[in-house]
Amino acid sequence: MSDRTTDPAARSWIPVDAASDFPIQNLPFGAFLCQGEPHLGVAIGEHILDLHALAAKGLLDGACERTTLQAASLNPFLAAGRATWRAVRERLFDLLREGGDDALRARDASAFFVPRSTASMVVPMQVGDYVDFYSSIEHATNLGKIFRPDGEALMPNWRWMPIGYHGRSGTIVIDGTPVRRPHGQRKAPDAAQPDVGPTRLLDIEVEIGFVTGPGNALGSPIPAAEAREHVFGLCIVNDWSARDIQAWEYVPLGPFLGKSFATTISPWIVTLDALEPFRVAGPVQEPPPLDYLRTGEAWNYDVALDVDLTTASGATKRISETNYKFMYWNIAQQLAHATVNGAVARPGDLFASGTISGPTRESLGSLIELTWRGRDPIQLPGGQTRTFLEDGDAVAIHGRCEAAGARSIGFGSARGTIAG
Repeated sequence: MSDRTTDPAARSWIPVDAASDFPIQNLPFGAFLCQGEPHLGVAIGEHILDLHALAAKGLLDGACERTTLQAASLNPFLAAGRATWRAVRERLFDLLREGGDDALRARDASAFFVPRSTASMVVPMQVGDYVDFYSSIEHATNLGKIFRPDGEALMPNWRWMPIGYHGRSGTIVIDGTPVRRPHGQRKAPDAAQPDVGPTRLLDIEVEIGFVTGPGNALGSPIPAAEAREHVFGLCIVNDWSARDIQAWEYVPLGPFLGKSFATTISPWIVTLDALEPFRVAGPVQEPPPLDYLRTGEAWNYDVALDVDLTTASGATKRISETNYKFMYWNIAQQLAHATVNGAVARPGDLFASGTISGPTRESLGSLIELTWRGRDPIQLPGGQTRTFLEDGDAVAIHGRCEAAGARSIGFGSARGTIAG
């Protein structure tokens, strides 16, 4: 595909503020409620272009089957594959570009556009399976130091493969959904036995997730070199974590109730084509990966992520500024490893990166790191402090891409407020 859809000089006839996350170079996909029914849409500036309405009028004929974009979720579109994804993106770009095809501009805009400020967004895909990785070397090292201060920070297998676990897709929620404080077994270090109650150590995990498309047949791994045919795009993920529940349960089988109560995603899936100007090389991997994990191209993305914490009283502080480019294991390697045993990836599956932490104190992506398991409380305006989240606290994660010679694009937000 040509790079014309990411041309920084391109402008939409729909007004778009220079600071918007959603210029014509982005065109991310989501789903919103229209008279109570989910419609697929694309963000452009402060508006959503209704793909259901656009397809019904035949304005996407030749790029995609009408019924595909009139579905209640992205899954049929994801299953259609990369050629269809690109054809639709090209067509949308032409319909929205200043000086492009005026077939949409000549019509009544109210029939096709919805203000983003009034839209109720929903999870845009039916997530059959959810995988959460552990792919930041900084994060893994920090947790190793916290939990094993007298041992090796990284386990022996960490540099050889992307570590991950299968989560629960039923608790994936959209931006803005309140998060109930989970209950479970907890055991204090000095207690003789565990008890059951609400987590005292409620945490965030700043992540990016990728959504898969056509998928593979059972028993047929996806090679790293073919990942681009299967990965549709990225979204922000906050994989909320109950650290005390997790600490008591995770040996020997790994995360369970401490991680399965809520996972928040941003409402817009930003396509790999839109992210192409922001692709960068990842860190040097040592030892060199095994053959099935080797990639012949750069697979990291420069996505700046910031985290704001707001208390019930309104005190707000930015507690983290990190970047997805720090990830040790990349998307292609994660997908190749997740399917090397023949496991199936299907349209709409979500694969999260794991906590994204950088090399500095300010770039850590979880409270357990930022406060070093509560040892170093975060100082908030008005004299308040936090080690972990309290009821009424709200967390907002925002992601944005910037690069020389490219129009900046963004992901929107992944927000959640803690309910008791």
